[in-house]
Amino acid sequence: MKRISVKELTAEEKLRLLCGDGFWNLYNAEGKLPKITVSDGPVGLRRVLSVREDGSDVMKPSVAYPTIAVLANTWDRTLAREMGASLADDCLENGVDILLAPGVNIKRDPRNGRNFEYFSEDPYLAGDMAREYIEGLQENGVGACLKHFCANNLEYNRFEQSSEVDTRTLREIYYEAFRIACKAEPVSIMCSYNRINGRYASENKKGFSVLRTDFGFKGAIFSDWEAVRDRTCSAKAGLDIEMPFNREHYERLLKDYQNGILTEEELDACAQRVIELIYRCKEMSCGKKPRRSVSERLELAADIEREGAVLLKNEGILPLRKGAKVAVNGCYGKPATPSLVFGGGSARMVWLEQPFDIASLLGSRLGTEVLYERAFLPKEVSGNGTLGIPGKAVENAALADVNIVCAGTGADIEYESGDREILRLPEVQERAIIDEAKVNPNTVVILFTGSVVDVTAWEPYVKAILWAGFCGERGGEAIADILCGLVNPSGRLTETFPYSLSDIPAVQSYRNGNVTLYSEGLNVGYRYFDTFQIPVRYPFGYGLSYSLFKYENISLALEENALCISYWIHNVSDEGGKEVSQVYVHPIAAKVYRPNKELKGWSKDFIESGKKICVKVRLDFAAFAYWSEAEDRMTIDDGLYEIIVGSNCENSHLSAKVVVENGIFKII
Repeated sequence: MKRISVKELTAEEKLRLLCGDGFWNLYNAEGKLPKITVSDGPVGLRRVLSVREDGSDVMKPSVAYPTIAVLANTWDRTLAREMGASLADDCLENGVDILLAPGVNIKRDPRNGRNFEYFSEDPYLAGDMAREYIEGLQENGVGACLKHFCANNLEYNRFEQSSEVDTRTLREIYYEAFRIACKAEPVSIMCSYNRINGRYASENKKGFSVLRTDFGFKGAIFSDWEAVRDRTCSAKAGLDIEMPFNREHYERLLKDYQNGILTEEELDACAQRVIELIYRCKEMSCGKKPRRSVSERLELAADIEREGAVLLKNEGILPLRKGAKVAVNGCYGKPATPSLVFGGGSARMVWLEQPFDIASLLGSRLGTEVLYERAFLPKEVSGNGTLGIPGKAVENAALADVNIVCAGTGADIEYESGDREILRLPEVQERAIIDEAKVNPNTVVILFTGSVVDVTAWEPYVKAILWAGFCGERGGEAIADILCGLVNPSGRLTETFPYSLSDIPAVQSYRNGNVTLYSEGLNVGYRYFDTFQIPVRYPFGYGLSYSLFKYENISLALEENALCISYWIHNVSDEGGKEVSQVYVHPIAAKVYRPNKELKGWSKDFIESGKKICVKVRLDFAAFAYWSEAEDRMTIDDGLYEIIVGSNCENSHLSAKVVVENGIFKII
């Protein structure tokens, strides 16, 4: 197809380019341009085939991967890239040119119903993992749509509420993940629904300028679906594509163009970016075919869960011994529907396979029959509980050597367009855990949730807790492998589990129907808890292993104007395993307010039993910078900095100091 320029299109064709075509396609100027199809699917392709009379979607089944929250907990850049590549295969098979993913919104408030779609409370980790995900997707022929720009951190009144955020906080927290992810050159970015300091995200000219001028973004900017209020205003701000097509908006846009409100220059700028997006996507996919079979993609989904599940507690009960008599209780252990172990909204999809059966999977690995009772419904409901018998579950627990309770939330509790009110499990689940643990202290709880859970009510009664997250369709196999010791758990938390909602500064900030005040500023997640020494249940970066690691001998060196941190990790246990070592930077005498320490690097490494390895992490000058309100730019102050290496943000093992002087590192 001959490549055309914006000058070869009529004004009406250019205006239509700015308004999409239906729900999932871009306008192709009546065949003058290639057709481009987009689709949801951050954790599995959500290919909509048709819409039923009741408004529900008919979707084509596709591989269901663990959610982005689980992927983040792997701390594995290679897996992030492989997940992107595998999703590209799904897209190529289904004629999808742009995947509306990944999401890098910061987990400011754990009640956010959409947190399962996002990476972390830390922008560096979120941005770095997203960069790998995008590169994996685009290297294999499918464009990414990075989202949601920006400060969309609650679903409550998301179409109207204004996120009131100061510039420094925007730059260091809420913009930063986008800045890092833009290094992967995503073909597109999606704006959010909310207002930012009073201005709708679809009309955020200042923010769009930051993306294009400061972050080097050269792609097109989409609206979130129905996020545009005024198409002319959004076009003048630099929003290129409104989705889905809205005839009333188009006709108003046409009228405003004819009246000179939207200039030819402004129209051509947006239309040219849409044209470039279309050609770039087609060039990207040219000659590309799926590289992985469906079975290989399913196995990757299992691998992500094996690496991303987090062992929160283990008092010697795990791994399970061969031949042990085990009881499994709870509807999440054999979900009647995938929605029990998945979040709701645009991430919802149809699995290729039937939901898993934890009891059967454990039985095949342990060589014994595993008792199973559904025991409880997901939430407290009226009626006699025909889907489970709590008393039978308690009896099974009493008969077993080890009792396993599968608890969680699912799409009815964690979903797009709504937020959780509390972090606790439904009361019926907490009661089941306690009742069973009272007759069998050797109780293990598996948490199928998308985000943080308050475990206070029942944690003292149980011997082990495994956070499985929303685990994808092969998650059952991965969980069984971990419980039986076939896989050594290596997932680490990328968000803090607080003791109480009241401990979270975002929860205490001012909020009414239209305004959310980000009064905590930089003090998001571990930055707050660590700086102000607020105890938490499980800190950022935390996770247990079946191995024991010892950190030794830190040293610093200069390499091409970067700081190279070297240290040794010794596996002093009888079990080979993976350790996630985390590098934080602490300004000794900061000249402006800075959190106590911030994550600036990490490494995930397998270490054989009894062996030690040397780990190297490089930090460039950006790791020491902050946004200067006085100078309106990123700045690095001269001074002394401490480099801290730990297994989580609370557990520091090694440290060393470096001086920054006139933009040069000096090792002391």
